[in-house]
Amino acid sequence: MTYEHPGLSALEYLHCRYGKSRLLFRGPKRKLESPYAAFFGGTETYGKFVEKPFPFLIEEETGKKCVNFGCLNAGAGLYVNDPTLMDAAARADVTVVQAMGAQNMSNRFYAVHPRRNDRFLRASSLMKTLFREVDFTEFSFTRHMLATLRRVSEEKYAVVVDELKAAWVARMLTMLDTIEGKVVLLWVRDERERDDDTNDCLGNEPLFIDEDMVATLRPHLAGIVQIAPSAEAWGAGTKGMHYSELEAPAAAEMPGPRVHQEIAKSLVAAVQRHVS
Repeated sequence: MTYEHPGLSALEYLHCRYGKSRLLFRGPKRKLESPYAAFFGGTETYGKFVEKPFPFLIEEETGKKCVNFGCLNAGAGLYVNDPTLMDAAARADVTVVQAMGAQNMSNRFYAVHPRRNDRFLRASSLMKTLFREVDFTEFSFTRHMLATLRRVSEEKYAVVVDELKAAWVARMLTMLDTIEGKVVLLWVRDERERDDDTNDCLGNEPLFIDEDMVATLRPHLAGIVQIAPSAEAWGAGTKGMHYSELEAPAAAEMPGPRVHQEIAKSLVAAVQRHVS
C-alpha cells in the first residue's frame, strides 16, 4: 500500500500522446499551432513530482504557449529518432532543448532502451572486449553499469566516457541539423557538492557534459542559457513536491519547485524574444 506525502495529494500528470509518437508526455495535450515554444528534455523538463515545472511557469509569466515534451530519463537520441517530435519542433517558434546527460544514449559501447533511455539493454562486442571481467547481464540501468566499470578500471572507464562525450556531440548536432527552426540550449548545471557514495562516483547531472562540448554546438544555436540553481533553491529540498512514501528517496534527488522557479526565470527573456 502506498501513502501520500503528508498534506499533499498525488499529482495527475494527464499523460497524452502527439501524432504517431509512442512516447507519453505530460498533459494536458496542447494544439501544436504557432505561436508556441517547444521544450525537449529529461526528468527536469518533465517536472517529476512538481505541480508547475518550468515550462508551465514560463507560460504563466510570458503568456506564450509552452508545450512540454520532456520525458523521464531521456537522452538526446530519443528526440532525434522521433519524427513526430522533430515535426513539433519545426512548427514551434523556438525549441528549448535541455542539455541531457550523455549516459542515456546508445553508442559504440552499449545500447539503451529506445523510450526509457536510462535502461541498459546490452553491451557491444567492443565493450565486452574492453571489459572481459564484467558480466553485463547483471545491469538494468546505465548509471549502475558505469559506476561498476569505474570501480573495475579507471583507465578503461575513461575510454567509455570519451565515447559518450563524442556520441553526445554527434547526436546533438544531428538534432540541431534536423530541427527546422530556432533552438535555445538550456544547460542546468547541478553544482552541489555530494559524496561519492550518494552519487555513484560519476558526478552530477547532466553527466559528462562540459564547456568544450557545449561550445561545439554554439554556431548551430539561437542561444545558450546556463544556470546553476542556487544553494537556497536546492536547500528547499522536497518542500512543495508531491510524492508517495515509496517515492521519497527519488523525490529527494530531483529539482523541487524553487529550482524550477529559478530555471524559469533564466529562460523568460529567451522565450519572449523568440515567440511572437
